[in-house]
Amino acid sequence: MEKNIITSPRTGDSCIHVKHSSGLDIYICEMPGFSSVEALFGTKYGSVNTMFRQKGDADYTVVPEGIAHFLEHKLFENEDCDVFELYAKTGASGNAFTSFDKTAYLFSCSQNYQESLRILLDFVQKPYFTQATVDKEQGIIGQEIQMTNDSPEWRVFFNMLSCMYHEHPVKIDIAGTVESIAKIDADLLYKCYYTFYNLNNMVLSIAGNISADEVLAICDECLKPCEDKGLETVFPDEPEDIVKSEIYEVQPVGASIFNIGYKCRPCSGAERLKRSAAASIVSSMLADASSDMYQKLLKEEVINSSFDTEVFTGDGYFSVIFSGESSQPGRVRDALADEVDRWLSEGICSKDFQRIKKSTYGMLVRMLNNVESVANLMMNSHMEGTGPYDMISVLSELTEEDALEFLRNEFRRDRLVMSVIKGDEQ
Repeated sequence: MEKNIITSPRTGDSCIHVKHSSGLDIYICEMPGFSSVEALFGTKYGSVNTMFRQKGDADYTVVPEGIAHFLEHKLFENEDCDVFELYAKTGASGNAFTSFDKTAYLFSCSQNYQESLRILLDFVQKPYFTQATVDKEQGIIGQEIQMTNDSPEWRVFFNMLSCMYHEHPVKIDIAGTVESIAKIDADLLYKCYYTFYNLNNMVLSIAGNISADEVLAICDECLKPCEDKGLETVFPDEPEDIVKSEIYEVQPVGASIFNIGYKCRPCSGAERLKRSAAASIVSSMLADASSDMYQKLLKEEVINSSFDTEVFTGDGYFSVIFSGESSQPGRVRDALADEVDRWLSEGICSKDFQRIKKSTYGMLVRMLNNVESVANLMMNSHMEGTGPYDMISVLSELTEEDALEFLRNEFRRDRLVMSVIKGDEQ
C-alpha cells in the first residue's frame, strides 16, 4: 500500500493519498476541530460513457444512453433491505448522483462515521439486479425523464448542447430517454457494473472529524481486490464547428430564459485546469455586476440580476455558458461578442482582472475550510488527473496574457450558440 502526503505550497493544507492494494485510490483529509464527516465513493463512469472495451475485447461495447444513471438507482437496493434503512440506524444522511462523467455514492454524518463507511463500501461492492426490479425502475425513471423534459431550465441547457455538439453524447440527458432505458436489462447492468465499478476505476474520498488509520483499517476490512482490466472508453469524433447558432422553444414560462455558450476545444489534465481557470476569470469579468456591459444591459432592462455564468467541462467537451432571463436574448449575445472583440483589440482591464482573480482565489481557499467541499475536491481532482491543490497554484500564476489567449482562441463568434425558452405570448 503506497501512502503519500499531498501539501499545498500556497496554503499549507494537506491530505493523504493511498493507492490501496485492492486497486482503489483513497484520499483522506483529517480536519481536527470540525464536527462533521463527508465521504464519497465514486467511479469514473457517467452518462457520456456509452462506448467502451477492456483488454482482450476485440470490439467496443455500445450501451443505451442513461444506463449509468439507471445503475446508480438500482445499486441502493440489495437482497435484504434498502440501504437508506441502514444509514438511518447510524444517523448518517446518504445520497448519490450521476453526472456526465462520474457517479458517486456519499454520506454525511456527525457521529458513527466508521459504521457508515462500512455500509458505503459494502453496498457499492454488492450489486443485486433482477429483471423484475429493472422493469419496475424503468417506469420510475421514465417518469423522472418526463418531469425534467417539462423543466424550462433543463430544456434550455440541453437545447444549447444539441446546437453545439454533433456527435458527443454530452448532448443527451443524463437519465437517457424513455426509448433508450427500455433497452436496459439486468444482464446489461451487470456488464456495466463489473466494467466501471472495478476498484482500479474508482476513488474513495473522505474528510472531516476522522482518523486516517481508522479509515484505512476499515478499507482493509471491506475492500475486495480487483484485477485492473485495462478499461478504455472512447467517444465519437466531434467536429470543432457547431451544429447551428440558435434554437428557440415555446414553453409556459413567465419570462424568456436563455443559455448563450461558446463551444471550446476540449482538453484534459493540467491543460484543462489552466484553461478552466482562464475561462472562469474572463467569464466572471463579463458577467460581473460592476462591469460596463452588465450595467448597460441592466439599465436598458435587457437583463436582470439572474444573469450568471459557468464553465462546463469534462471528457471531450468544454464550453463557457452565460444564462439568465431576457426578452431580448439576441442583444445579450451580441453584447457579449462585441465586448470580447473590444477586449481583444484594447486589452482587458488589469484592475478588474486582479479583483476577480483575487476573489476567485479567496473562494478556493475558503472551500478548504468546508468538509463537504474538501471531500468533493479530492474526488473530482483525482478523476480529472490533477492534484487537490493544483487549481490554487494554477490560478495564482494566471496572467492577463493567459486570459487574452483563451479569449482569442476560444471565444469565437462562429462557435457561439444561443438557446431560448420563451412563452406563448412572447
